[in-house]
Amino acid sequence: MKKTALIIGASGDIGSAIATNLIENGYFTYLHYHRDITTIQKFENKYGSENIVKIQADLSDTKGVKILQDTITRNIDTLIYTAGTSFYGLMTEIEEEAKQNMIQLNVTSLYSAIQAFLPSMVTNKTGNIVVISSIWGEIGASCEVLYSMVKGAQISFVKALAKEVAPSGIRVNAVAPGAVQTKMLHHFTEEEKKSIAEEIPMGRFASPKEIAETVSFLISSKASYTTGQILGVNGGWN
Repeated sequence: MKKTALIIGASGDIGSAIATNLIENGYFTYLHYHRDITTIQKFENKYGSENIVKIQADLSDTKGVKILQDTITRNIDTLIYTAGTSFYGLMTEIEEEAKQNMIQLNVTSLYSAIQAFLPSMVTNKTGNIVVISSIWGEIGASCEVLYSMVKGAQISFVKALAKEVAPSGIRVNAVAPGAVQTKMLHHFTEEEKKSIAEEIPMGRFASPKEIAETVSFLISSKASYTTGQILGVNGGWN
């Protein structure tokens, strides 16, 4: 039977790059999205729907993970959590609802989703979990305090869970990208993005494909002894 992957946040730039890699490597894929069904439909048009199941759910809502559970009928071998959004501004400016949504999406739903699909991995004594965190979860960022907080929580979660499930043959890792050329940079002007790139030793942003390639390594047999690690893919910007 084909390996089965659940990609949470598959319609985002990084998520879609990860989905492309997994589909092309023969995985049966559950592709989660919130609003952008167009991207998911492009996968169906290109690769066919035989090995793709799309799932719409708002994981900033407390009921979001239940929708995943109700839709998924196969055991999950690989779970990639790349759903997320950012807030740029002073911490005193964020509204309570937006704060709670950010925590739900990045922390609570992450915990609940893995809690839901982990038992089958434990039973089968195999599994891979990769969380897309952020450099800001490691070092923090002014004007992105809430984002830094939830991404830091993801890193602690990965390190703790990796220790708990390693005896069951399950590996848990995270990727902590620096600046990546995605739609999440929309609030920066071209001049501001140029200035950020100049601060990065490699002089440029990462591409979503480069993050996806790191994920492919982490879930492969080449990383069979790698767990509880936070791989900084940041061009030396740390």
